[in-house]
Parts: sequence; C-alpha cells; structure tokens
Amino acid sequence: MDSRIPRLRRKLARIPYTPDRSHSFGEERHEFRLGPRLPQARADAFEAEHDVELPQPYRDFLTNMGGTGASPYYGLIPLERCALFTMNRAAADTPTRGFSRAYRPTRQGHLFLHVIERGCSDLVLLGVTGPLTGRVLVGNTDGFWGPNVSSAPDFLAWYERWLDQMAAGQDNRALLLTSPRLHVHPRQYRLSPRI
Repeated sequence: MDSRIPRLRRKLARIPYTPDRSHSFGEERHEFRLGPRLPQARADAFEAEHDVELPQPYRDFLTNMGGTGASPYYGLIPLERCALFTMNRAAADTPTRGFSRAYRPTRQGHLFLHVIERGCSDLVLLGVTGPLTGRVLVGNTDGFWGPNVSSAPDFLAWYERWLDQMAAGQDNRALLLTSPRLHVHPRQYRLSPRI
C-alpha cells in the first residue's frame, strides 16, 4: 500500500459534505464519501480482461481507500464501468484533440481510462499506456477543448491536490487540477509548454 493512503483518508474525513460546496454538478451523488474498497481480485480481473496494468497509485487507491465516490464532479466511476479511450489525431485547423472509445483490448496506441464522471462529453482520464501512464488528463470526446494534462505525477498526488483545495474552501471552478503550462501537443504525442 502506498504510504500516502492514510494521509488521504484523514484529509477526506475532515471535509464534511455541504450542498453545492464545490459548485460542480453531481457532488450530491457522493457527498464527499467513498464507496467500498475494490477487492484485489476484481482489479486483477479488469487488467486481464482489458490487457492493461492499472497504474499502481490508482490501484492502491481503489483497493485501500474506495472504489467509487468522493472526487471532483460526479465522482469516481466503478472500475467495472470504466471505459478505455484512445486520443484522436489532431485536426489541421485546431490545437485540441478528442478521444474515441477503445472497444477491444489492445496494446496498440496509447490508452486512457475514464475514471471520473464529469458529465456530457467531458472526460477525466488516467493514462494506462504510453508516455502519459499514471497522469490525469481532462478532456472532451469531441475535442471542443483540451486535453489538459495534470502537473501531478500520479493519481494520488492529483487526488490530494483536490482534497487540499476543498479543505481550503476552493471550488471546482478554481481547482486548476491541470497545469496551465502543460498540454498535449496537437501534432505530436508529447508534453509541451503552452505558448
């Protein structure tokens, strides 16, 4: 188990549910509480079925903290309902990129797991293969904006940033859970500073 887990538990316990606290849709679904922990066998089964390895910090979160519930927006998606996505190629006339559902297990390309429900065609994704493995991205399936890559090195660091901001009274509009200096380059698949 990752040594950050007990600290995250304490921080989450100190954030009571207050309606409309984060000014985001869906917080009333999770009320800042986590669902039951995911059994290791279910994480193993997901990995086998989809031919991927879950990034260890995310897996530690699911199996040692909770498999659903408290997170930004509508909350953590149960692993059995998490879908894999690939990033679309950039169009010549836009710097943004969308995502397409990956319906079959594949090791080709770079895969992202939809881990938090944000609503409509917006996604909160976790890189599971490729250079962004372990990093959280926020994007849109149609490429209307983003994707933006979190400056946090892994899911636990990203989640702790959210907890710290909630404890400080900031809301989801001010979260800045992605770095303004990082984004996925429209022509190549790499991190690049914004211009």
